[in-house]
Amino acid sequence: MTIYIRRMTTALCLPLSALLYLGGCTTMAPKYSQPAAPVQAAWPSGPAYPAQAAARSQKPLAELPWREFFVDEKLRKLISLTLENNRDLRVAALNIERAQAQYQIQRSDLFPKVDASAEGSFQRLPADFSGTGQAETVHQYTVGLGVSSYELDVFGRVRSLKDQALEQYLATEQAQRSVQISLISQVAASYLTLAADRERLQVARETLANQQGSYKLTRSRFEAGVSTALDLNQAQTIVDSARVDIARYTTLVAQDENALSLVVGAPVPAELLPQTLSETLTALKDLTPGLPSEVLLQRPDILQAEGQLKGANANIGAARAAFFPRITLVSNVGFGSEELTGLFTGGSFAWSFAPRISLPIFEGGANKANLKVSEVDRDIAVARYEKAIQTAFQEVADALAQRGTIDEQLAAQQSLTNATAESLKLSQARYDKGVDSYLTVLDSQRSLYGAQQNLIGVRLARLSNLVTLYKVLGGGNK
Repeated sequence: MTIYIRRMTTALCLPLSALLYLGGCTTMAPKYSQPAAPVQAAWPSGPAYPAQAAARSQKPLAELPWREFFVDEKLRKLISLTLENNRDLRVAALNIERAQAQYQIQRSDLFPKVDASAEGSFQRLPADFSGTGQAETVHQYTVGLGVSSYELDVFGRVRSLKDQALEQYLATEQAQRSVQISLISQVAASYLTLAADRERLQVARETLANQQGSYKLTRSRFEAGVSTALDLNQAQTIVDSARVDIARYTTLVAQDENALSLVVGAPVPAELLPQTLSETLTALKDLTPGLPSEVLLQRPDILQAEGQLKGANANIGAARAAFFPRITLVSNVGFGSEELTGLFTGGSFAWSFAPRISLPIFEGGANKANLKVSEVDRDIAVARYEKAIQTAFQEVADALAQRGTIDEQLAAQQSLTNATAESLKLSQARYDKGVDSYLTVLDSQRSLYGAQQNLIGVRLARLSNLVTLYKVLGGGNK
């Protein structure tokens, strides 16, 4: 029996090389054209927006390293810990590896797969089947190299699938960038929130200490018959209010620390935790946005959406190619003998070359439906890409609107706090001289306490706005 080893001969390699050159040079995918951004060419303007909103940034925000923006050393160390330990970021990195492997798998279909094989078989033929009238035992030995079922990509079907896998891989890279920028911003926001709640707790404790002194004084005046029971009970209310806030802010501080540990992905050293918000007021660098076209199209989430759009566009090429013939090549070459010792002797060499062409004639409309699906998927990807740009524009516009008014709000709140503190001094002096009732003092104390807490909130809003701007303007993640 003829025994062969699969191997491409020189005579077969020349025509096969020519076919490989002709195949896969082009695809049937439509030419990609980036959709126009469905937003206006400039940021919104008006009383709510800063005057420098249309100015150019000295460095593109996508290239701004996070260490140049977050200048507080404690916060920098926390961000570094997060980039090392956060599980969401690890998943994003693993998704990149997975997408890269999928791309390599798809790309490998562009090349022939050469297999080596060695076989041996033994069969006993009965006398009726042997042809000699006697029972025989047949031995078969095979060793070979060969190419089996290799599709010659004349119409670009395999190459289109490869292009789709490549765009998916690149989109996954942008998704990882987006996750990293979001994590950096989340760490900063959690850090600032913890600082604000710790300062609120400190103010509540200071208020409690002051009001306890006032309460003792009022109680002494009541026992001496100078103050009324109403004065005493009113003094008690401000003390109890401060106690309630101390318990509430103690809980919030603990929850803030837990949230920070979760986003960091590891226990946070106590020395890296902020004490008050006042010490972090210079922890962030101010930002100046550029033009929408320069900023939005560099955001990783928008680049991800565009990559998915390009992948959907490439899929159309694969769906179109399914209407045309598919050429499959099978080739083999080998040696053989009925005896193992004669496997490589003269006369045992054999080869074969079997191209196969299949043309779809009737498939119940499946190819047409697949093409329709790929075209609709492309249209969906276009809509998602445009929606991503619109959402990004709104996020930036909202952040700029707050940025344009937050400084004025902070100045007004600081002035209100100062005025309220002065009112408390005057009302306390008038009460001590018997001019006003204690109710006036109590109202001033409550107003001052509320103004102090609101001032912390406005400071937090200003710093959080800078973090938000860094995120929505596509700040760098290196």
